[in-house]
Amino acid sequence: MIHIDDILDTIRSYHAEADLDVVRKAYVYTAKVHKGQKTRPCMSHLMEVAAILTRLRMDVPTIVTGMLHDTLEDNLSTKEELRQLFGDEVAEMVDGVTKISKITFKTSEERQAENFRKMLLAMAKDIRVILVKLADRLHNMRVLGSQPEECRRKIAQETADIYAPLANRLGISWVKSELEDLSFSYLEPDSYKALAKKVEQHRRKSDTYVADVKRRLEEILQEHAIDGQVQGRYKHISSIHNKIVRQKIEFDQIHDHIAFRIIVPTVRDCYAMLGVIHSFWKPVPGRFKDFIAMPKANMYQSLHTTVFGPAGQRMEVQIRTEEMHRVAEEGIAAHWKYKEGKAANRTDGRFGWLRQMLEWQKELKDSSEFMSSVKIDLFPEEVYVFTPNGDVKELPKQSTPIDFAYSVHSDVGQRCTGAKVNGRLVPLKTELKNGDIVEIITSANQTPSKDWLKFVKTSKAKNRIRNWVKEQDRQQSLELGHDLLEKELRKYGFSYNRAVNLDTMKATIAELGFRSMEDLQAAVGYGKVTCNQVLSRLIPEQFKAEAPKPSRISQVLGKIRRKPVDAINVQGLDGILVRFSKCCNPLPGDEIIGFISQGMGVTVHAADCPRVLETDPERRIEVSWNRQKGATRPAKIRVQSLDQKGVLAAVTRVITKCEANILRASVYSTNEGRGILNFEVDVQDVQHLNRVMDSIQKIKGVTQVERLKTGRKG
Repeated sequence: MIHIDDILDTIRSYHAEADLDVVRKAYVYTAKVHKGQKTRPCMSHLMEVAAILTRLRMDVPTIVTGMLHDTLEDNLSTKEELRQLFGDEVAEMVDGVTKISKITFKTSEERQAENFRKMLLAMAKDIRVILVKLADRLHNMRVLGSQPEECRRKIAQETADIYAPLANRLGISWVKSELEDLSFSYLEPDSYKALAKKVEQHRRKSDTYVADVKRRLEEILQEHAIDGQVQGRYKHISSIHNKIVRQKIEFDQIHDHIAFRIIVPTVRDCYAMLGVIHSFWKPVPGRFKDFIAMPKANMYQSLHTTVFGPAGQRMEVQIRTEEMHRVAEEGIAAHWKYKEGKAANRTDGRFGWLRQMLEWQKELKDSSEFMSSVKIDLFPEEVYVFTPNGDVKELPKQSTPIDFAYSVHSDVGQRCTGAKVNGRLVPLKTELKNGDIVEIITSANQTPSKDWLKFVKTSKAKNRIRNWVKEQDRQQSLELGHDLLEKELRKYGFSYNRAVNLDTMKATIAELGFRSMEDLQAAVGYGKVTCNQVLSRLIPEQFKAEAPKPSRISQVLGKIRRKPVDAINVQGLDGILVRFSKCCNPLPGDEIIGFISQGMGVTVHAADCPRVLETDPERRIEVSWNRQKGATRPAKIRVQSLDQKGVLAAVTRVITKCEANILRASVYSTNEGRGILNFEVDVQDVQHLNRVMDSIQKIKGVTQVERLKTGRKG
């Protein structure tokens, strides 16, 4: 069993000023809380985990977390007690390890495994939590042989699917290789033993060859005055096995069992040594890789080349600097500082986030800054949640149970009546968090609600809900269109069924720009087309002869109704109610579009207004400004100025001089010594507004003038 003094000595070797009293305190505490349990095996495990973390040269809080990592999981302590004894940092990390340990992976399907790995990383806001979990899993795998076979296989499969790839993503090559070898030995023991025997035989035969090549490479370094060291490295058994399976070859067909590693001081020396080696041994075509110029996603850097070595035998040579070697072995743990909060670029499916998330720095001399800033959000735009069956779903941040339901299946989303998160009923607009288990409650009688569009995040959910709402609106419009046409046709002695069979119906449909009677009927229901427009074409003679004269009251109402239309032409239609939207407040000269609301006429929006861009295209209608009318429109402007006397008076004078009427005004000062002046003014069009704004901009003390277009992009 590893002794506490061994741990302390190792920490002292790379962190001379470390607070070792905290480590001793953690050792005493964990021995105390485990007393009465199987103390020796448990303490042995905790010390082994701590030793693995010291090999990764981790900081004191991480090593303390390794010693305490199971205290919350086994209910031996509380988070508050850990906080009081060891501080917030350790308490939060132990809690993070505990949360990750409580979730289990239930399928080895590749995409699900990738999502599960992402979820673990997303849950661990402090990346050191993952390193503690990897150390915990590595020692568990080392002693897994004492467990029943079913348990061995389950844990080994999870390790192969989740933890070995995770170690690889984090660039910790020795942990990744050992986890892969151990997993292989438990999952395929016969294949592992047979391959291990062949590898051992090959190594015994190759010992002399390796020694000779190492000696020759060292001589080459000396001859060219390059200060470096040479290592001979045998491929791991799992790596050889994977190559055999992947390339469908036999063991004897593998020619690169051995790789030689040359570690030199500088990048310049790396390329110099590459040239020297190629001058001694002929390179194998197509087997050169420059990972210095193009690092791997996990920040690995090295030059790789394969040459025909002594006796014509192929051999791989890797050339790197000492810093590159440290990163290759320790990965993310080799970095003393981490960059915070930068969003990951997910265009690289192989975790390109790592290179972008970490700050490439040399080792700091001040060990007190060891990993001083490691709280990062690796996946700021995603959340990972479970189905009741254990599948992992990837959703956008702030997603709700409705988004989850549609991600399972469209029918589940359409029939969703409620949801349980972690076994508790929650509102459908509840934001999901990493690791939540979500269960959807459905009903055959349930249909989507238009209100869902206010909080759903996924495009799939939005599109399905909009399509359903659109279909419902269309059905309502068809029914309303049928009723309106039926009512008007009866005034002229026609029924709807008779009218649709008239010879003039096809011509009427085509003339009004529709493809079918159903489209025309829906347009009447929407309000795009009036009944009079249809009847004047369908039964022109009866319509002209028998058109009822409007009553005096109708004439008065018609005059009132048409007043708002004066400034707007609606696709050649007359007598339709028009109003301007308040969300974008368009002015004459702006590009505009109309939107038909049932029972409310046409609402005019700016063409780039986000609200109208999200509406049903079938309910949009072409509108234009009536330039012959001299009506004015209100516009809002904001003036920023220096906080000094006379500016407000000057601005109001200029607005009046430009023949614009001030409807409202508000003025306030900021703490930074700026004045903010908000005005609502009556203007004729965009050009008139621009003249007003240009004149204000020329006033001394004014720093900025902008038009406020609430609800519009930009």
